[in-house]
Amino acid sequence: MARIAGVDLPRNKRTVIALTYIFGIGHSSAEKIILQANVDPSTRVKDLTEDEVNRLRRLIEKDYRVEGALRQEIGFNLKRLMDIGCYRGIRHRRGLPVRGQRTHTNARTRKGRRRRIGGSRGK
Repeated sequence: MARIAGVDLPRNKRTVIALTYIFGIGHSSAEKIILQANVDPSTRVKDLTEDEVNRLRRLIEKDYRVEGALRQEIGFNLKRLMDIGCYRGIRHRRGLPVRGQRTHTNARTRKGRRRRIGGSRGK
């Protein structure tokens, strides 16, 4: 089993698809990595040689910020926005939509379930 950046890649998937299981690597990044590492894109993960896995691992460690480091950077960016008190930071802190969406209706993903105000249902 190929383990890259702390993630076990699924054995039966093509390498391009399997690389997208790593947080921070999307489809286009995976294709670039495959080309740079000189690995056949149609190869399944179980058919990769140890040398190919090492080339992929080295390339990802050298050129890409993935998994824990990326999550940490995103967290620091959100914390910075909240600390300086900008509009986006305030929206993050309150759990509301950040990018200008309406909140009168919709926005349930960010706001969570509706809270009942009266405490009981009307009969």
